[in-house]
Amino acid sequence: MPTLVLTRHGQSQWNLENRFTGWWDADLTPQGEAEAARGGECLVAAGVEPVRAFTSYQTRAIRTLWISLLKMDRAWLPVEKHWRLNERHYGGLTGLDKAETAAKHGKDQVHIWRRSYDIPPPPMAADSPFGLAGDPRYDGVPVPKAESLKLTLERVLPYWISTIAPVLNADEDTIISAHGNSLRALVKHLFNVPDETITSLEIPTGNPLVLELDAELKPISARYLDEDRARDIPDLP
Repeated sequence: MPTLVLTRHGQSQWNLENRFTGWWDADLTPQGEAEAARGGECLVAAGVEPVRAFTSYQTRAIRTLWISLLKMDRAWLPVEKHWRLNERHYGGLTGLDKAETAAKHGKDQVHIWRRSYDIPPPPMAADSPFGLAGDPRYDGVPVPKAESLKLTLERVLPYWISTIAPVLNADEDTIISAHGNSLRALVKHLFNVPDETITSLEIPTGNPLVLELDAELKPISARYLDEDRARDIPDLP
């Protein structure tokens, strides 16, 4: 039975500043680095030894993986990066303070943009200072203008099917370092979480979620390793 570790990146600078981040490349804070290190220590204590690693194109997820692997003495692992594991694109909300946005547009509207399953936020303007047209990471990549969680799942799932699932089917224990919404999308797929409840699922930063999978790659057990910072886990399918 393969083991899958899902780790949300540690606290980023824009997490700290309470800003919508999305595809913008905010780096880790010192607290985020400490969370990543603690995640690696928890994996060592639990005896989890992944042999494959995947992450996004975003620095906060990449550095979380590096720090965790260093703590595990597994920096030698092959790591594959892909934009399909990026965070949900927050479109025109990118860079905005969440509290100020709620004051301007109303809490109910912002809640819909943040937490509805299939309603994306307003699209990013062509002249946004947070556009990625000049970023070489995304040459040839269809960068979205905005994404709902549903659209994020539709982006992540083909990569899961084509690349990550075959590794797990070969019984290779795997770690994925990614983001709150790209991991939420994977959890929805793995646990068959209904549309109406998946958006309330919270994934804590820097706390490894360890899943034991069956032959169909469905979870048969799931636990957060740092119990003091754990959140609710969906019922097993």
